[in-house]
Amino acid sequence: MRYLGIDYGTKRVGLALSDESGVMAFPHSVLENNANLLKSILSIIEEEEVKVVVIGHSIDKDGKENVIHEEVKELITELTLETGLPVHLEPEQYSTQEAITIQGRNKQTDASAAAIILNSFLTKSKHE
Repeated sequence: MRYLGIDYGTKRVGLALSDESGVMAFPHSVLENNANLLKSILSIIEEEEVKVVVIGHSIDKDGKENVIHEEVKELITELTLETGLPVHLEPEQYSTQEAITIQGRNKQTDASAAAIILNSFLTKSKHE
């Protein structure tokens, strides 16, 4: 079963995909956060036969949802209505910083952050 990981940002949105067995995540792409975002994500979901979506849960250091999470909730609603797929939240604190530490900042940083978020979810799911 293939999973899609999303690192949502106000300017760019990083995407990652799991392997077909849903064991490991890999950076996929970075999309501009514009009017075509939902359509682009839906296209990838269809092309890659995604069955589960995992979105970074945007919370601050005190565990409270931050301002951007309102936009994330809108995306969750749209994806759920359009696809009927399960959408899970996974804490994303410091995922971008971790990606930068591993590879440096580049045009795939947000996709790498999405892979970190998705790998975290997949690891937890294995142990449940």
